[in-house]
Amino acid sequence: MQGILKEFAANENNPKWESIIKRNTVLYQQDGDMRSTFVRDYTRIINSSAYRRLRNKTQVFFSPQSDHICTRIEHVNHVESISYTIAKYLGLNTELTRAISVAHDLGHAPFGHKGEKFLSEISKAEIGEPFWHERNGLWVVDKIELLEDYEKCRRNLDLTYAVRDGIVSHCGEVSDDGIIPRDDAIDLEKEFTAPSKFQPFTYEGCVVKISDRISYIGRDINDAIDLGIFQPQKINEIQEELSEVLGEKINNTILLNRFVTDVCENSSPERGIALSPALKRAMDVMNKFNLENIYRCKRVEYSDKFFKLVINQIYELLSETWNGIYTFDELRRLSVYYPQIAERFTTWLIGYTEMRSAEYKNDIIFDIGNEKEYKKAIITYISGMTDKFAIDTYNEIISF
Repeated sequence: MQGILKEFAANENNPKWESIIKRNTVLYQQDGDMRSTFVRDYTRIINSSAYRRLRNKTQVFFSPQSDHICTRIEHVNHVESISYTIAKYLGLNTELTRAISVAHDLGHAPFGHKGEKFLSEISKAEIGEPFWHERNGLWVVDKIELLEDYEKCRRNLDLTYAVRDGIVSHCGEVSDDGIIPRDDAIDLEKEFTAPSKFQPFTYEGCVVKISDRISYIGRDINDAIDLGIFQPQKINEIQEELSEVLGEKINNTILLNRFVTDVCENSSPERGIALSPALKRAMDVMNKFNLENIYRCKRVEYSDKFFKLVINQIYELLSETWNGIYTFDELRRLSVYYPQIAERFTTWLIGYTEMRSAEYKNDIIFDIGNEKEYKKAIITYISGMTDKFAIDTYNEIISF
């Protein structure tokens, strides 16, 4: 029923409201600013460097020569569109779903989930903790991304609690029983210690979570067909299982319409954000198909070996420069052989240390005299790279 969740929307009438809009500090104001709380978050996100870099980060397929294969920025825009439709129908706050949607993948590494896997292997071995993009996304928006204020000072994004929560909680299985938001405004940095540990704090966050799944389930199949991973008739293997609920023909248009409509019709205060049993079964069948025929296919694995080499080599080169309080001296020596790599990393790193210049008003987060913090800085730096930047960096390493 249209508007069935209106009383739970993220607005002033919600008993969670003060927690929902809480920021870590008081965000600077400008006279005459007509934007709402979540629109301010939205504009801060889309004006960030991390958001712009999504256009050159792999979603599933590394295909820099094709203009039509989905990249990470297209994916977040698809999620924004789907979540807007669902949230508007259910009576929820569409400004909040928009902000969460465009920010939810800011923590992704280059080369998609495989890049995330390779960085996690390094992180676990070097600093004793896994790297996962949801947690890194929270780290990025809280500590890494900077914007100039009206006085040309660089500050942290300082987003609302609801948007930060939506970022760190957007992954995980969609239960047969639906997604119901949790009650408590937990400390996201301290308590969210593993992927999918908690459900989102708001219904809007729950909408983005299911929209994320809907957005890629059909699009990944289209991209696989366009790249020749398999022929269109391959989908016939699951056609019989899906035809009863999706019809005799399946394409991304049909899938989006059926899944979005089904969520709107089946969500309620009792079930939360939910699919019908039939459509939930269809989603599971398609996810299994994609896992077996796309995400684990041999052609994808061949490129993965190269991506692992690129990430490991960049990390190895930069980590060898740690020398306690003399680390910046080592980076200067590195610049003799690798001028662009040394200059770019040094410039980036200084902005988060006590050596930063006066216009930086962001948090100091790295003590380069601490080896573990230095290694975390390198992992964070690599995670922000686009595919092309990472490959260009690797090429400088191996060139003479």
